[in-house]
Amino acid sequence: MLDAKVRAFLQRKGFMLANKKLLIGVSGGPDSLALLHYLWSKKEALNLQIFAAHVDHMFRGEESLAEAKFVQHFCEARKIPFEMEQVNVPLYIQETGKSSQIAARECRYRFFEKVMNKHKTDYLVLGHHGDDQVETILMRLTRGSSGEARAGIAFSRPFGNGQILRPFLCLNRWQIEKYCLEHDLDPRQDPSNEKGIYSRNRFRKEIMPFLRKENPQVHEHFQRFSEEIQSDEFFLQELTVQKMNKVMEKKSAQEIILNIKEFQAMPMPLQRRGIQLILNYLYKKKPASLSALHTENVFSLMSSPHPSGTLHFPNGLNIVRSYERCHFLFRSHSVQSYRFEIAEPGKIKLPNGSSIAFEYTNGSDGSLKPHTLLIDRNSISLPIIIRTRENGDRMTLKGMQGSRKVKDIFIDKKVPLQKRNTWPIVTDSKGEILWIPGIKESQYSIGSHPDSSYILLSYMEK
Repeated sequence: MLDAKVRAFLQRKGFMLANKKLLIGVSGGPDSLALLHYLWSKKEALNLQIFAAHVDHMFRGEESLAEAKFVQHFCEARKIPFEMEQVNVPLYIQETGKSSQIAARECRYRFFEKVMNKHKTDYLVLGHHGDDQVETILMRLTRGSSGEARAGIAFSRPFGNGQILRPFLCLNRWQIEKYCLEHDLDPRQDPSNEKGIYSRNRFRKEIMPFLRKENPQVHEHFQRFSEEIQSDEFFLQELTVQKMNKVMEKKSAQEIILNIKEFQAMPMPLQRRGIQLILNYLYKKKPASLSALHTENVFSLMSSPHPSGTLHFPNGLNIVRSYERCHFLFRSHSVQSYRFEIAEPGKIKLPNGSSIAFEYTNGSDGSLKPHTLLIDRNSISLPIIIRTRENGDRMTLKGMQGSRKVKDIFIDKKVPLQKRNTWPIVTDSKGEILWIPGIKESQYSIGSHPDSSYILLSYMEK
């Protein structure tokens, strides 16, 4: 029965085992031992090259070492090339602070990749089965996973220079254990599978019996659900990428800027996936603490009646709303404050990519040029200072009585929050603000003597 189910499953997936070079990850438990035996039994008929790999995580001392020896003897008896490695996972946990399950998985997969490269195998074959699929999907839904993560365990996915393959996803635990009994395999049992401290074990012992009682074939329905989710996600992801390319105003390794109105015009399923695409792109490897709730918080920020706001995500990612723009960037990406002095003709290149040029001129027509400031050279004291804004900055505006806060000027002009801290402020040597390039100039900008020479400052945006 197992053979027929696996063959039908692989055929439905369009995968042919024949003539493949396979590395099988074997723990010694029922799932992986049955998988190894099954593939070994097909070796001659399908012209398979198979190798086995085992990792002793060193959690249980002599007991886990004995399991490694058991797998080794199992392979030797069947002339299956075997590789094993002892990895001090408890020490790795101390060094990294990661959970035991994540740490063990990282060490195990690192070894598997090394063995794949050594033997130049095409596939890493693992014994995950249908009950694992049910547990994984339920666990991810419970903790708020979204998108493709809800599909659970993939039948195949890229790994190293090859692929991971899971041909037993069509089977449940009982069918695998029955196969082990029929072939006298005598698999080892990991006592950690009985510990209630692991959430998977709680799902396995408390939820799975109820589901199997409701429907003995529940694993098949969950597998079909997984495949449908993956298929739908693939289509929606392609559509999302097309739409997102039209609403992103900036995309770099450290920052992405969205046009909020254009983004909100997209259908909600694409919006949700668009946020996930951004997070996947910026994080490279998303933190485990990130959930669907974070995505909902982004939507709340964008739809808020307040024109500005900030969300602080794990690992230093900030989501900043500023009017009709939404910025996704890491804190380390923000430009530091700066201060430059210039007292003679030349150009200052600013950290934000803009620049300000200083030149002398005898013509007053410079005041008519955009993004320029014309100053009577006799009315100010040099050097001219170009700096970032400071708390309490105020300037006396041309044509107006009194002074205004620079902060209020930025708000009136709807300067995005992310640009305010890097926007240049131009002052004289005494600190009197003469100019906010591209926004406002002070009342002191033009001298009263038409025959005098002038200083012409020109602002060039990035």
